[in-house]
Amino acid sequence: MPSDNSADANTAVESHHDLTFAELGLGEAVLKALRAAGYETPSAIQAATIPHLLAGRDVVGLAQTGTGKTAAFALPILEHLDRAQKNPQALVLLPTRELALQVCESFEKYAGHSAGVHVLPIYGGQGYGQQLSALRRGVHIVVGTPGRIMDHLEKGTLDLSELKYLVLDEADEMLKMGFAEDVEIILAKTPETKQVALFSATMPQQIRRLSAKYLHDAQEVTVKEKTTTSENLTQRYLVVSYPQKVDALTRILEVENFEGMIVFTRTRNETETLAEKLRARGYAAAAISGDVVQAQRERTIKQLKDGKLDILVATDVAARGLDVDRISHVVNFDIPIDTESYVHRVGRTGRAGRTGDAISFVTPRERRMLTSIERATRQPLTQMFLPSVDDVNATRLARFDDRITMALAQGDRIQAFRDIVGHYVANHDVPEGDVAAALAVVAQGDTPLLLDPAEEARAPQFVREERPLHGVRQDGPKAERYRRDSAGPTATYRIAVGKRHKVEPRQIVGAIANEGGLSRGDFGAIKIHPNFSLVDLPANLPGDVLGKLARTRISGVLIDIKLDGGTSSSYGDGRPPRHDHAPKGDRPRYGDGQGRKPRHS
Repeated sequence: MPSDNSADANTAVESHHDLTFAELGLGEAVLKALRAAGYETPSAIQAATIPHLLAGRDVVGLAQTGTGKTAAFALPILEHLDRAQKNPQALVLLPTRELALQVCESFEKYAGHSAGVHVLPIYGGQGYGQQLSALRRGVHIVVGTPGRIMDHLEKGTLDLSELKYLVLDEADEMLKMGFAEDVEIILAKTPETKQVALFSATMPQQIRRLSAKYLHDAQEVTVKEKTTTSENLTQRYLVVSYPQKVDALTRILEVENFEGMIVFTRTRNETETLAEKLRARGYAAAAISGDVVQAQRERTIKQLKDGKLDILVATDVAARGLDVDRISHVVNFDIPIDTESYVHRVGRTGRAGRTGDAISFVTPRERRMLTSIERATRQPLTQMFLPSVDDVNATRLARFDDRITMALAQGDRIQAFRDIVGHYVANHDVPEGDVAAALAVVAQGDTPLLLDPAEEARAPQFVREERPLHGVRQDGPKAERYRRDSAGPTATYRIAVGKRHKVEPRQIVGAIANEGGLSRGDFGAIKIHPNFSLVDLPANLPGDVLGKLARTRISGVLIDIKLDGGTSSSYGDGRPPRHDHAPKGDRPRYGDGQGRKPRHS
């Protein structure tokens, strides 16, 4: 229940890097989980909202994706859970199933040292059986999309009578996708005494009205992140799976012309592990983290400045305030958990007019964070690819040539060795070229100078990862094309919502992707007409998928999806096409005598 609080109703906050999670009032079990996850200091949104939520106050948080919002609401909820209660105590509403799964995973990670916490994701496209079984066993936290939550409420399979905490995450996106009515119905079905946290990147009038109606004495927090990166900074990313990261970093070190480098990892333990692996590969590397005593930190940084150390492996906290002229590259071995940390990291290079390079390793599941970074910094990151064996060999040969050129400049020493070589040639009748090659073998040692081209076939393959939802306007009003991930055949489907229903392409994509289990890359052109819309989707969608989509609603209207007959222009008045995908007898029947109909999620 909200408590009285004398704090100002509206606050704007920036960074809080002098705070610790312990100082926010969190318990030891949660703090242990945070330490295990590598979290060292709270982000601005976490530092500003966690104390209010722990005190029981409603909160409105204005912050972009990637600022650490999930921990801001998840940690206080975990602190207050009654694990003996069987019915759900917390409900988190999000616009997409991908977000629901991510938030669910975060809850489980933060509850790693809190035994007996049960979290359930509920979203469209997943079978009801699994969700019903979990609800019968009892769950503490439900994370879901509005449409599927509505379905459970209508079926009587989700009991929110004992709900204590409700979170609306990415509220503006939920409303844009047509979930406004569902969200209000869900809010109305929850106890008046619940505590509410609403997070949104923007604050349109509809969100203001929702906040005024359903939140009580809410503390509004606006996070003003410092998200400017240097114009002298080149920012790139490489899509890579976690097991491939060390090999990928080694290849990059081979071909990048770097002077000094900081490699950022997420946890303290990983700094030393990675530094050891780099030393084993012949690089002058050392690790620093928050555990390193100040004297050792100063020695390590001096070695980096003096050129005795080339690579520093560090955590966020350990590298703050570090300014070394030699740092030409920053590598995010682990992409940071928020955009503010990214800016702090890459700010270690490209300073005071110098140029710099930042390279981020991104696993396929971290693409959303990459998009958040680009949005926050207002600068694109260019995709790079793993250097090939030929790239590595070309670099090694160039460096070998440079070493020979430098040696030739040492006239006195060259003359002495010329006499030695001449003596060998005279006594063994061996061409001078062969002697030079033999000396190169002696100098190189057991490690081959060049990589075997056959190794390329054995090396891990790094494939290009498609970025989600690149909208390019087409001809005609409200038309948008989304890049498909595959080149499979497509077909045009007709849905029964159009301009008069005030639908947008994103609502269509969100509803169909969530309920049909489709990827956003499965969408082709979307053309919105006055009374209907045409959507390009994979041809021959399975019957079970079409059945789910037939029960989908957008803006409260059943979309009645079917293959388009190819004469759309002749029935712009909303009359159905002559071609029906399924016979009438095979179509799903709706209604249970009370006018209730399933909804999309």
